[in-house]
Amino acid sequence: MSRAQADVVSETVEAVWRMESAKIIAVLARTVNDVGLAEELASDAVVAAIEQWPEDGVPDRPAAWLMVTAKRRAVDRIRRDQNLKTKYARVATELEASGQTEDPIAHAESELDDDIGDELLRVIFCACHPVLTVEARTALTLKAAAGLTTGEIARAYLTGEPTVAQRIVRAKRKLQKAGVTFEAPTAAEFGERLEAVLEVVYLIFNEGYTATGGGELMRPELCEDAQRLAQRLTALMPDQPEVLGLAALLDFQASRTRARIDAHGDPVPLPEQDRTKWDRLLIRRGLATLHRTSTSSEDPGPYRLQAAIAACHARAFKAEETDWRRIAGLYSRLLSVQPSPVVALNRAVAFGLAFGPQTGLDLLDQLADVSSLKDYHLVPAVRGEMLERLGRKAAAATEFDHAAELTDNERERAQLRRRAASLRAGL
Repeated sequence: MSRAQADVVSETVEAVWRMESAKIIAVLARTVNDVGLAEELASDAVVAAIEQWPEDGVPDRPAAWLMVTAKRRAVDRIRRDQNLKTKYARVATELEASGQTEDPIAHAESELDDDIGDELLRVIFCACHPVLTVEARTALTLKAAAGLTTGEIARAYLTGEPTVAQRIVRAKRKLQKAGVTFEAPTAAEFGERLEAVLEVVYLIFNEGYTATGGGELMRPELCEDAQRLAQRLTALMPDQPEVLGLAALLDFQASRTRARIDAHGDPVPLPEQDRTKWDRLLIRRGLATLHRTSTSSEDPGPYRLQAAIAACHARAFKAEETDWRRIAGLYSRLLSVQPSPVVALNRAVAFGLAFGPQTGLDLLDQLADVSSLKDYHLVPAVRGEMLERLGRKAAAATEFDHAAELTDNERERAQLRRRAASLRAGL
């Protein structure tokens, strides 16, 4: 096989893994009852693909091939490990039985397609077990159920990659030690795990909506997974206001997908988007879902408030019609409910647009000493926006250059550098 063909195979393996790993791990975790082992088996299957596909060619159903290979590795591992033979006897029997079907690839493919939303949700609820800390739950679940890398998770949490890696390793060990089974949680367990589950679904969507790294702005498959999970949660808990709020929020955000990227694949800022491309069906569904929360006597939580903010954008047919004063007020309420540096940053943006760029800049300056924002590219990007609006073009260009250095997304980096160059050209 030529070098070019080998590169194509390598790219294919990577693409299949990014798109299908969460589903494969979800099915394996349910089968072997161990999320850590499921992840190892799936990774072993990828290694096997890298070794075999260049010689044998890419199979017609690559995800199913990976599933079958992972299950065969599971059987081999259980046979080798005498200490686990008793513990995993049932698992080995089931795995061998599934491998004896006339077409194991077709069987694996049916497993991947069989209501995978429920399968992923099951893994998410199990990985969000209360035996783990909230940070460990979300890190493990994003790795196992969403297929995010430790680097992507670290950037989502504005923390170090080694810290995230340690959380994931410790979480796997703790679940194994506690003997946690990967069965559907009871109704009582839903409530105690719900907050962590909602956060995971939200972060899966965010990584899909604006990828923290790579050559593309979006990862649509992650957005679709998150939306599907959110809709499944609303079916399970139709009267839970925060579940409805999250589902509405994701619909509002997803409605902008077609307008967020131009013909060259570059990001289009919200004020410049062609709103006729926004998906009005998703917006109507989001508004209807959000309206269902209006009868709740509970104070709005973070997802209902964010959905209300997104609804303000969705209702504005033109950018200049956006009710920024209402959005600024909603961000103030959100900050009191969910105090975080990122919410404070978004609040500064909203105040800058509602009451003038200097007001926003003053609020942004209050975040200067927040350590978690030190390397967050959106801070200098927002500062550049405000400085540009104040007519301070040279300073704004410097901020855009700084933001470009900090982001790992190639599309964002290129756009920020173009903005900096354009400002300097106008001096």
